[in-house]
Amino acid sequence: MSLIGKLVSELEINAAAEKFYEIFKDQCFQVPNITPRCIQQVEIHGTNWDGHGHGSIKSWYYTIDGKAEVFKERVEFHDDKLLIVLDGVGGDVFKNYKSFKPAYQFVPKDRNHCQAILSIEYEKLHHGSPDPHKYIDLMIGITNDIGSHIK
Repeated sequence: MSLIGKLVSELEINAAAEKFYEIFKDQCFQVPNITPRCIQQVEIHGTNWDGHGHGSIKSWYYTIDGKAEVFKERVEFHDDKLLIVLDGVGGDVFKNYKSFKPAYQFVPKDRNHCQAILSIEYEKLHHGSPDPHKYIDLMIGITNDIGSHIK
């Protein structure tokens, strides 16, 4: 059994890919207002206080399985692919994972529809660590809430 893995989920969304990407890149501070059942707070660290820049560091405070957790990440933006990669640098996930890297990619279908490709690349700390299914489910919930908001 491998300790390294990747989970992927794809969703058809009734919203423009560019609008999704813009929320994550330029308006991440709005995410708790859009999806309060999933995300309660976003804290931006360092000198890039707007959180827009490639390499900015954020802490996401969220609820999963009825429990409050935090995930600290360094963000990578790939404008040409409408891809956001959250490279984990701290938080609760590291109780079970040595590395944890969620990603959101939005593939345009037409003006008002896109394919959301959600993935998590991870390395477990040990064989007893669970696969991160609950985290991909959280990403699906966030994506669906944002999709409803920007329709």
